[in-house]
Amino acid sequence: MRKRLLGRTGVLVSEFALGTMTFGQEADEPAANALLDHYVQRGGNLIDTADVYPPVGPRGASEEIIGRWLGRHPGIRNSIILATKCRGRMDESGNSEGLSRRWIIQACESSLRRLGTDHIDLYQAHQWDPATPIEETLAAFEMLVRSGKVRYIGVSNFTGWQLERTVMMARHLGISAPVSLQPQYNMLAREIEWELVPVCIEEGLGILPWGPLGQGWLSGKYTRETAPAGATRLGEDPNRGLEAYDRRNIERTWRIVDALHGVASELGVPPARVALRWLADRPGVTAPLLGARTVEQLRDNLLAADISLDQVQRVRLDAVSEPNTPDYPYRLLAENTAARRSLL
Repeated sequence: MRKRLLGRTGVLVSEFALGTMTFGQEADEPAANALLDHYVQRGGNLIDTADVYPPVGPRGASEEIIGRWLGRHPGIRNSIILATKCRGRMDESGNSEGLSRRWIIQACESSLRRLGTDHIDLYQAHQWDPATPIEETLAAFEMLVRSGKVRYIGVSNFTGWQLERTVMMARHLGISAPVSLQPQYNMLAREIEWELVPVCIEEGLGILPWGPLGQGWLSGKYTRETAPAGATRLGEDPNRGLEAYDRRNIERTWRIVDALHGVASELGVPPARVALRWLADRPGVTAPLLGARTVEQLRDNLLAADISLDQVQRVRLDAVSEPNTPDYPYRLLAENTAARRSLL
């Protein structure tokens, strides 16, 4: 796989990352080991997890599986960019969540232990914490950076104002600022383009999208005529989160899916590869996170690194997936500044 710089750092990461939220739940340990082996064999080096993964089951299991895998490959750690997160609730004790100094340091120590490593390459705030001042959060991250336990910090699931405030506060304090943002981003969910993408481009953060296939909707396995069934995410749980069938079963979704099938047919590849290639080439994107249950799924998705879209195909996919922009403030302000933007 080709490599890209992670934000404005000098760190090179593969253009597709391996997301491990399924480890310990949808992918048992042998399956997870096989996924890690295949990803590295294909040239991947960015492995992303979180202390709360898997979301159902024992918290920390994903990190523990990765830690045992690293232990069986002692020579591989220096070539891996290992990313994890803190913020989510780990137990019912009351202080085992959030972004306080106390919890961040404790959570980091626990992640290091589960991962079996002495440092985390990219330590990310999993979500904004309204109960903790961002100054305290950034100071805690800085302590970990200065101690050598963390190399870089990032954030996930922030809004535009939260991200900009975090960057500006770090700059004001003269301490480490986030180098990456991990948001939901795919052809069905492009709303981050209104504010988050411009902030990332302006401030030099790399975007690491999660859900690049819209939780399966852009893989080509669902059709207008047949509701999901069997061993698929929605077949097992039709009301699952953001990808719930009734939420996504709308005309816009099917127009996008039809366009994907059209481009995929022209290239002779599955629709998922087209969706991943489109996303990997979006402005500001460093590396979409690929989640898979099996090596076969991962192998097929990684082949997106081997295809390219021409300008006509890109324009077609851009147009059909254009988000429904609210009249105010985004549409009005975009129209009022269009002439000035054309000068850039």
